[in-house]
Amino acid sequence: MPIDAGQALAAEPRSAEITWDHKDVQLYHLGLGAGTPATDPDELRYTLESRLHVLPSFATVAGAGMGMMGGLAAPGIDVDLAAVLHGGQAIHLHRPIPVRGRAVTTARVAAVYDKGKAAVLVLRSEAADDDGPLWTSDAEIYVRGEGGFGGDRGPSARPEPPDRAPDRTVERHVREDQALLYRLSGDWNPLHADPEFAKLAGFDRPILHGLCTYGMTLKAVADTLLDGDVTRVRSYRTRFAGVVYPGETLRIRMWRQDTGVRVAVSAAERDDAPVLADTLVETV
Repeated sequence: MPIDAGQALAAEPRSAEITWDHKDVQLYHLGLGAGTPATDPDELRYTLESRLHVLPSFATVAGAGMGMMGGLAAPGIDVDLAAVLHGGQAIHLHRPIPVRGRAVTTARVAAVYDKGKAAVLVLRSEAADDDGPLWTSDAEIYVRGEGGFGGDRGPSARPEPPDRAPDRTVERHVREDQALLYRLSGDWNPLHADPEFAKLAGFDRPILHGLCTYGMTLKAVADTLLDGDVTRVRSYRTRFAGVVYPGETLRIRMWRQDTGVRVAVSAAERDDAPVLADTLVETV
């Protein structure tokens, strides 16, 4: 069934109550590879409940990612998961995420773009608790075969990459079982676990969640250039430029800027094939 852009954009937002506690936060952090070495004080901030802080990208999985799923369930949206790829992600933090919380998340389709051979859905989720707004999250969902309906192509301008050597470069290994652990935070798409489903989607084996790479990258930036202070992050956006397979190594390049940190991520073993592009961590 083709996407009905008009119906999707006019639909009433979907709201749901979500809750989380330290176990959800710890599981998410472990899914990003936190906890190595297990007794490192810097890693205990991600794994030990008495020292726990919350990486801002946790917003993408809080409540098992109900915001994104609410958007995909909007009227006018009927897509095959095998045709769906996550094209980009942005979050804006209104204040630090608490270790334990209860909030209402409101999800809607904020935009539908026609890329010719594909459609791009911008699914916006806003979360607020009794003290006010917590975060706004925009997921860009690329749906193959659903374009050509005559809609707006959407923005195409991209930021110029820094014209100098990175200030820091770090590497982060992706464990063979990392996608299996990460999916326990709520993204059950079989693309990341089932070899037969991955083949149907055009991959020779399951791929890592783009949002896992997204979280791993933010952790690397926080640990490397922000002195581990996750409360300095105000917003974080990226474009998913390529896939990552479990067992590979992420090469993360970082450039300090006045407003934050510009980042580029590649797959080290595949001749630095791009993984994350147009990536910016805005800080205070």
